[in-house]
Amino acid sequence: MIGDNILHYCILEKIGEGGMGEVYLAEDIALARKVALKFLPQHYISDADLNKRFRREAKAAAALNHPNIVTIHEIGEHEGRAFIAMEYVEGESLRDIVKATGRSPLPIDQILNIVIQICEGLSAAHQTGIIHRDVKPENIIIDKTGRVRILDFGLAGMAGVSKLTKAGSTLGTVSYMSPEQFRSEPVDQRTDLWSLGVVLYEMLTGQLPFQGEYEQAVMYQVLNEEPQPVAKLRDDVPEILQQIVTKALSKRANARCQNADELLADLRELQQGKASGISAK
Repeated sequence: MIGDNILHYCILEKIGEGGMGEVYLAEDIALARKVALKFLPQHYISDADLNKRFRREAKAAAALNHPNIVTIHEIGEHEGRAFIAMEYVEGESLRDIVKATGRSPLPIDQILNIVIQICEGLSAAHQTGIIHRDVKPENIIIDKTGRVRILDFGLAGMAGVSKLTKAGSTLGTVSYMSPEQFRSEPVDQRTDLWSLGVVLYEMLTGQLPFQGEYEQAVMYQVLNEEPQPVAKLRDDVPEILQQIVTKALSKRANARCQNADELLADLRELQQGKASGISAK
C-alpha cells in the first residue's frame, strides 16, 4: 500500500497496527498536509448495521473541535474497507511514556497536567453527547509541545448505546473497561471517567489496578475486588489524590464524579494547592 494513491491521499508509511486496523501516514495531496489514515477491519463495511453506526458516530466525532482531541477530517471507503482520515500528531503515546518509566512512575505534577488535559477533552466531547468508551494510554498522544491529544473518538459510541456491538464483541480494552461495560449495560460519560481513573492509577503506580492472566480474571476483579490503594504503592501520593482515584474507580457509577467537569474541579484544586505550596495531605 506504500506509495499508493487513495482518493486524494498518497500513502507514505505504516505507523501503527492494532485490533481496530492499520494506521498509515499519508499526504493529503489536495491540501498539502500530512494526515493519519486509519483503515478499519473489513466487517465495518460488510456488516450493514455496524457500518451505519460507524458512519453516524464518526460524523458526530468529526464535529468535535478541541485542542485536546485529534481532529477527524474525513471518512471514506477504499477496496471494501472503511477508513478515517485524521489530523497527524507528532508525539509519543502515553503507553510508550508509561512503559519507559517502568518502576519509576512519572512525577505527580506531570501526571496531574496530563490527566487534567485528558479530562478537558472528555468534557468537551461529553457536552455534545459523545462518549469515548475506550480511554486507554494507547489512545492518548502527547505532542512535542506537551499538549495531550485523545485519539479514536470516531470509533466511540453515542451516550446510552450498549457497549457490545453484538453478542460477545467488545470494543474496549479489558483492563480499562468499567463494571457496567462488563455487564453489557447502557453506558454514559461516567464510564469514561472510570477508564480515566484506571489510566491515572497506572500513571501513579506503574501497574494496573485490576490484573489477571486472562480476561475473565480481570473482569472478576473489576466487578468484585477493590484495587490496592495507590498510597501503599507510592509514598508521595497526597490523600486528596488517593480520594480522587478511589472515587473514579467506584463500582457504582452513581458514586463516581457525575461528569468530567466535576472531576476537573477536584484535579485543579489539587494542582493549585500543590503549586501554591499548600500541603494536600
